[in-house]
Amino acid sequence: MSETNAAVLAEPDVQRLLTEAALARLAYVAANGYPIVVPVGFLWKDDAVIVCTATTAPKVKAIRRSPGVALEIEGGQGAEQLLLIKGDAAIDIVDGVPDEYLAMSRRTMTADEAEQFESQVRSVYRQMARITITPAWVRFYDFPAGRLPPFLAALVEDAASQHHS
Repeated sequence: MSETNAAVLAEPDVQRLLTEAALARLAYVAANGYPIVVPVGFLWKDDAVIVCTATTAPKVKAIRRSPGVALEIEGGQGAEQLLLIKGDAAIDIVDGVPDEYLAMSRRTMTADEAEQFESQVRSVYRQMARITITPAWVRFYDFPAGRLPPFLAALVEDAASQHHS
């Protein structure tokens, strides 16, 4: 991972998104050749994003064919903060239910709900696919703080300078 990506990923607001956001949007190239975006639960672990799913999920076959993926994680009211990640995904088939799947699920449940959920998923899944996404490119935007994509920052700057002329 580049120093720039590591520095962005270490920022407190980014760490908060990685550890507290309930969902991410995962983009990958579907079987028909078109991109698709799906909501996924995720866990940030060992400098990678972990997504777990059924071994028969369409994304598993698609990612095996084309491992380049993108993620978007939102924070704040109305997507005030956005974390964008691009990278390659690796898939491991795990017997039973991966610990990461249970950990990501617990973030949005009470202890009782999590216990009931774990019992239910253990009865459903004999195996799961664990998708590990290693960030190759990372960007963090914080719109209220003025941390904008470069093209948008340039437009705002140009508009401001024309307004003051």
